[in-house]
Amino acid sequence: MTDTATMAGLDPATLADVLRLAGSDGFDRIQDQIRRTGGCSDPIHLQGSTVTRDAASGQVLHTYSTDTEPGGRLRIACGNRRASRCPSCAWTYAGDTYHLIRAGLVGAPDKGTPHTIRDHPRVFATLTAPSFGRVHNRPDTGRCRCRCGVRHPEDAPELGTPLNPATYDYAGAVLWNNHASELWRYFTIYLRREIAKRAGLTQKDAREQSRISFGKVAEYQKRGAVHFHAVIRFDGPDGPDSPPPAWATLELLTGAIHKARKRVAVDVPAAGDQPARTLRWGIKRDVQPIKAFGDGEDITEQKVAAYVAKYATKAAETTGTVDRRIGNKEALVLLDVPDHPARLIAACLDLHALYPDRKLRDWAHMLGFRGHFSTKSRRYSTTLGALRQTRADYRAAQQREALGLPDPDDAPEATTLTLAHWTYAGHGHTPGESWLAANIRRDIQHNRETARAELPTLLDLEGASA
Repeated sequence: MTDTATMAGLDPATLADVLRLAGSDGFDRIQDQIRRTGGCSDPIHLQGSTVTRDAASGQVLHTYSTDTEPGGRLRIACGNRRASRCPSCAWTYAGDTYHLIRAGLVGAPDKGTPHTIRDHPRVFATLTAPSFGRVHNRPDTGRCRCRCGVRHPEDAPELGTPLNPATYDYAGAVLWNNHASELWRYFTIYLRREIAKRAGLTQKDAREQSRISFGKVAEYQKRGAVHFHAVIRFDGPDGPDSPPPAWATLELLTGAIHKARKRVAVDVPAAGDQPARTLRWGIKRDVQPIKAFGDGEDITEQKVAAYVAKYATKAAETTGTVDRRIGNKEALVLLDVPDHPARLIAACLDLHALYPDRKLRDWAHMLGFRGHFSTKSRRYSTTLGALRQTRADYRAAQQREALGLPDPDDAPEATTLTLAHWTYAGHGHTPGESWLAANIRRDIQHNRETARAELPTLLDLEGASA
């Protein structure tokens, strides 16, 4: 267990549970289960059993039952992508997202993209929300542009908050967030049309000669508005396995993105005291080419993949709101939500009755946004499901080897049959288990950072020995 010095600041209830846990007969197994989840903050508890038999003879090769586990339960990781909910599972999700995005940039034959993908034109595009009122900011050039005259430090709490909350368009801000996914959908439609137009082709001919693939992530700005970062890539008619046609240049793609962004418009009808609105992308945008191997550029393949992965685990809580649903305005006071995000949440709750089909109350804690944070087109690269299956297969192979069970790939037909029965039995930790999980998670993180720091040295040594 962790050394006693770290227990000094524990509250009496947690300390008592830690001592109870340490003295229990099943402590070693509980600790092993928690370590296997990576120190998950809110593990799922299962009850059940598995029986593995020889398919031909029916002989029982292996049995397992949670009856032998402490408390009769098995803990598995929750799998939540939010870092605010579970740092351990969010780290795994970020790693999967990194490999997914990177595979669509550098190529990974085992993940559905050849290495020749590096020769395809691709850009890193950022699409933002329009202004809903002046907010405090921190430009690289110096003082805040909203006329407050202050040079804000990086961690200033006023960053992103309105200069005058009374005139800020809170209703417009949450309605824009709520329709952001539709703005993106129309953008992809107009982008393909604009590409065909610039190439001098019909849309059908352009589709037969090329494909557009993308992977994107949503990020909240300090002001609470969603914007999108996207890798957009030209492919040939057969997707990443075929080169794009000669006319599919980086310049054509960049110009088409700028033009398509300007064309997008989503109408929101008037309701109650709310006027009709036409929602558009903001005037601030950024489209930069992604160079192979970095090529001396700031926008490198690794940086882009890491950037997308980082924001795939974050949500609206980065603006000061909470990461779970809020049913009424009274909860805002109890949860001590800061003024600006509290006003955005209140606007969602007020607008719900006017636009019931938009489910603004359900997504008030997300400041109205109801889309997926990380999405990709079908042919961009592999899928998160495929990456998770690879990891599951690897762990299953490890378990078979440890138990001495045959590998099903070694025979043309299945040699074993596994029957399993599982039921949900709760989730979470006791206070003592939660403390233990946090320490295990910290140790795992420390080991990762140490390994990462030592990697360049190991590579240098390998190069020297070669």
